[in-house]
Amino acid sequence: MAPDSINKAGGEIALNGRRYAFPRRPTVVVCIDGSEPGYIERTVEAGRAPWFAKTLKNGTNQIADCVVPSFTNPNNLSIVTGRPPSVHGISGNYFLDPDTGKEVMMNDPKFLRVETLFPAFQRAGCRIAVVTAKDKLRGLLGKGLDLGPGKACAFSSEKSDKATLAENGIENVNALVGMPVPDVYSAGLSEFVFAAGVKLMERDRPEIMYLSTTDYIQHKHAPGTPVANDFYAMMDGYMAKLDAMGCTIVLTADHGMNAKFGKDGQPDVIYLQDLFDKWLGTDKARVILPITDPYVVHHGALGSYAVVYLPAGVSHSEMVAKIKSLPGIEAALTREEAAARFELPADRLGDLIVVSTQHKVLGTSASRHDLSGLTEPLRSHGGISEQKVPLICNAPLATAANGRHWRNFDAFDLALNLVA
Repeated sequence: MAPDSINKAGGEIALNGRRYAFPRRPTVVVCIDGSEPGYIERTVEAGRAPWFAKTLKNGTNQIADCVVPSFTNPNNLSIVTGRPPSVHGISGNYFLDPDTGKEVMMNDPKFLRVETLFPAFQRAGCRIAVVTAKDKLRGLLGKGLDLGPGKACAFSSEKSDKATLAENGIENVNALVGMPVPDVYSAGLSEFVFAAGVKLMERDRPEIMYLSTTDYIQHKHAPGTPVANDFYAMMDGYMAKLDAMGCTIVLTADHGMNAKFGKDGQPDVIYLQDLFDKWLGTDKARVILPITDPYVVHHGALGSYAVVYLPAGVSHSEMVAKIKSLPGIEAALTREEAAARFELPADRLGDLIVVSTQHKVLGTSASRHDLSGLTEPLRSHGGISEQKVPLICNAPLATAANGRHWRNFDAFDLALNLVA
């Protein structure tokens, strides 16, 4: 891979083996957490989203593949580095740290192995704004930025009242946006992101802006339902305001979402730790669920992707065969197979990777999951079945796509290099 560089004469930067033109207009990339294809279209069909209707007709409207595991952290970092997890190193929301042997959140900037586009463009003279719904992403996304007025800001809705110049490059966020700190389990957490983006564009006109929402609504409400349509209608209004200010806007998602419950309305779960305890003895194997984060009320830490660490002397291939024989399993892979197939960092995986089918989820032990917060039938993600996501821009492609296989981490390439 060529070293990262800035070609000021040519008006571009090179980063992580890709090249990006300098923004000709303010460029806004939006990651709509959990937005499977259909949410936007159903809202348009309901007559609730005139900006999306115009954009789908006159702009760029593609379907892209996200990264597997289809979780928040690995995909957001792929979008902002332009590369898969095998390059940037973020393999989940949560993992077993091989340096300590402890299960930890993968939100410490030390886990990120390459630079994002943000400091690279900042060194080239661009103002940067990063706004996330949840604070778990803010440190990773803001890594390497020189924060301060006229330079860059990186903050979250969740902790907007705690933002300081030293830590976030901005203060008095709630006064600027005109909104209080939203409830973390609400649509308001995402609306705050959009409202902040509009205010920052009006005040500071950053050349590069990244907005990342939360999937609280998508976990509870399917495409076309009244609450989902309300959410996307709200988003439509803010996108129209950014468009009116002359922004190039690209929207994609970190992952899709699927119903994960049986005919009885209860979560349809394969409890892997219970199975391995039965096969190998209690706690001999260790099952890690990379969906785990501090916000499990709406999914109960149940997703469609799991990592398994096996005790010494156990045949990996025999365990793979045993798991594959179970109903509801889409893939069971060794570390090496998973790293190659899903472009993952092998040193941050377990011995086995397990992926469930479209309407199944994976758990550890039944006794370890608190599902009391699931007030609606479970919708979740993590697997191959949640890999399809939208990739939409408010400008048309300069040249035909010609069958290109799009990824969600092509978002900045699309915005800066490929549209008319």
